[in-house]
Amino acid sequence: MPGVFVLLWSTGFIGAKFGLPYVEPFTFLVLRFVVVIAVLAAVILVTKATWPRDPRLIGHLMVSGILVHAIYLGGVFGAIRHGVPAGLVALVAGLQPLLTATVVGPLLGERVGGRQWVGFGLGLIGVAMVLSTRLTGVSFDGFGWDGMSFAVAALLAITGGTLYQKRFCTGMDLRSGTLVQYVAALVVSAPLALAFETMEIQWTLPFVLALIWLVVVLSLGAISLLMTLIRMGEAAKVASFFYLVPPVTAVLAFVLFDEALTPLALAGMAATAVGVALVVKKA
Repeated sequence: MPGVFVLLWSTGFIGAKFGLPYVEPFTFLVLRFVVVIAVLAAVILVTKATWPRDPRLIGHLMVSGILVHAIYLGGVFGAIRHGVPAGLVALVAGLQPLLTATVVGPLLGERVGGRQWVGFGLGLIGVAMVLSTRLTGVSFDGFGWDGMSFAVAALLAITGGTLYQKRFCTGMDLRSGTLVQYVAALVVSAPLALAFETMEIQWTLPFVLALIWLVVVLSLGAISLLMTLIRMGEAAKVASFFYLVPPVTAVLAFVLFDEALTPLALAGMAATAVGVALVVKKA
C-alpha cells in the first residue's frame, strides 16, 4: 500500500505539468474539487454509504480537508505562480516528515527513536540531492517573501493536516468523509479563484486527460490510500513516505519529459530509500 501511494501521489506533479498551461492554478483546483464531489456523491448514492452524524466529526473533517486539499495544494500552486522555482517548493514541502517527527510526541504520544531520527535526516539529504539538479542554474531573483510564504503555508498545511487526520478523523467513512473534506476545500478555494483569476479554461485534450487523471488517480485513489495509511500506522512513519515522492517524480519526469537524471540524483534516491527504511523498519 505505501508503494502504490507513493507512485500515485508522485503522478500528481506530472498531471499538474500537463494541465496548468491551459488553466490558472486555483481555477484548476476548483474544477478538480467540483468533479471529485460529483463522483463521490454518485458513489455514495450507489453504495449507500453512511454519513457522519456527529457534528464534532463533521467539523474535524472540514478542518482536515481545508488543510490537506485547499491550503496545501493552493500553497504549492501559489508559490509557483509567484515565481518560486518548483524544485525549491518541493524542497520546502520535503521538510514535512522531519517537522512531523518533531511534534508527534507531544501531540500524539508517538515515540521517535534514534534510528528513526537518522532515517529522517538521511531522507531529507537524499531529497535535497534529487532536487539539486532542478535548482542548478535557476535564478532566485524573481520571487520574494510572498512566494516563499505560500511554500511555507503548504508545508505547515500538509503536516498539520496529516496530524489532525490521525488525531480526530480516523473513524470516518472514506466515501462520505472524503466528500465532506472536498466540500470544505471547495468553499475555501472558490473565492480565491473568483477574486484573483479570470477562471478561463482552454478545453484541450491534454487538459481534459490531466483533469481526469488528477480526479481519479490523485483525488480519489491516492487520497484514499493516504487516509487509510494514517488510520493504520504511526503518523511519523506515514510522513516518511513523502520523502520518496521527489525521487519517483524525477524518474517519471525522465521517462515522460526526458528531464535529466544525474548520478547525484540517483545517489539521492538511494539515500532517501535507506532513510525511509530506517524510519519504518520495526525494532
